[in-house]
Amino acid sequence: MGEDADTRQINHSFLRDYVTEADVISTAEFNHTGDLLATGDKGGRVVIFQREAASKAESCCHGEYNVYSTFQSHEPDFDYLKSLEIEEKINKIRWIPQLNAAHCLLSTNDKTIKLWKVSERDRRPEGYNLKDEEGRVKDPSTVTALQVPVLKRADLMVEVSLRRVFANGHAFHVNSISVNSDCETYLSADDLRVNLWHLDITDRCFNIVDLKPVHMEELTEVITAAEFHPQHCHLFSYSSSKGSIRLCDMRASALCDQHAKLFEEPEDPGSRSFFSEIISSISDVKFSHSGRYLLTRDYLTVKVWDLNMERGPIETYPVHDYLRSKLCSLYENDCIFDKFECAWSSTDSVIMTGTYNSFFRMFDRESGRDVTLEAVQDSSKPCAVLKTRRVRGGGRRRRDDVSVDSLDFSKKILHMAWHPAHNIIAIAATNNLYIFQDRAAPDTQ
Repeated sequence: MGEDADTRQINHSFLRDYVTEADVISTAEFNHTGDLLATGDKGGRVVIFQREAASKAESCCHGEYNVYSTFQSHEPDFDYLKSLEIEEKINKIRWIPQLNAAHCLLSTNDKTIKLWKVSERDRRPEGYNLKDEEGRVKDPSTVTALQVPVLKRADLMVEVSLRRVFANGHAFHVNSISVNSDCETYLSADDLRVNLWHLDITDRCFNIVDLKPVHMEELTEVITAAEFHPQHCHLFSYSSSKGSIRLCDMRASALCDQHAKLFEEPEDPGSRSFFSEIISSISDVKFSHSGRYLLTRDYLTVKVWDLNMERGPIETYPVHDYLRSKLCSLYENDCIFDKFECAWSSTDSVIMTGTYNSFFRMFDRESGRDVTLEAVQDSSKPCAVLKTRRVRGGGRRRRDDVSVDSLDFSKKILHMAWHPAHNIIAIAATNNLYIFQDRAAPDTQ
């Protein structure tokens, strides 16, 4: 992720000129303070970036992040019972709220969830009685005096150690993990089941949602995403391929097949088509920081739902409505199945999601205004101002407008994250990571 580049010159992005499948970023996540940013890629690697303390006082580059640690989280595996290859691709990363000097995070591929501990060491012990300076064991007969070992300062080392491996909990591909507000449990979801784990117990989990029918031909929908409520440890939500979101209360029963609330928008029979069910599938669901709202992303729109109103979304924002006329070609090249993520700003007043041609969209909930921005290497220079872009489906176009027929569907913004306290965003564009910030009011952004 740009380890050969001078990060002082491109401190808002980490770029590579060549692309391999293993380098494609598959997830990004800030920790709870926003000082660390973790990314995972299709090669099973996790790269952690740290926000530089000195840059917090800079007027222009107060969001500078540099590489902090890199480690291999998952390796390719093989399921011999199903004769199925298990990819090393990192599907999700979630940070555990920090309880001591060390940081902990969960990472998962299709089958196995791992808990990692990230810690720093800047001292080393010296003055062993039975070892020499190079660590070799001494002959005890040569030891004539005892000395007290002391800790001396050394170069800072970042150590990453594997603490837990949560395996054999899912028969299908894991698409979501979410840490509970109790800081002791987390959930993991695949296509048909949601499991509840304890962070200290690896050999068993509790199945809290099970959509698997007796006969698989009776299956009508699958789980696409799941997340815990940010404040209430008994509440969680999960979305489905039919465009519905279910809010579940674990106090009601051990198995939450009966939801507490169902959020679903009635379908307009007049607009139904062959693609209706595909484009209505929800690819991501996020609780707002306040816990009052839900943000969902389907193929063409992002929607905001009020937990107190089930009959329909309170806000709907079209992301790329100009693609409605191209659904047939998008189906043929499989782009219609792309799973876009969405994100809340720290104040819940702005929402963000991605689209094609390296574009990402922001919607201001208070003013109703929206903007399209582009994550490209031209904007990777420090303090460069992003230009707004506009896509036109037809008719007269301005000089800087982009034609819908010229969009590059191989350049898609699927994964993103928003700093929990400031207007700093991380955008994953294929194998490149871009970090953008609000230039106004660096200390209060």
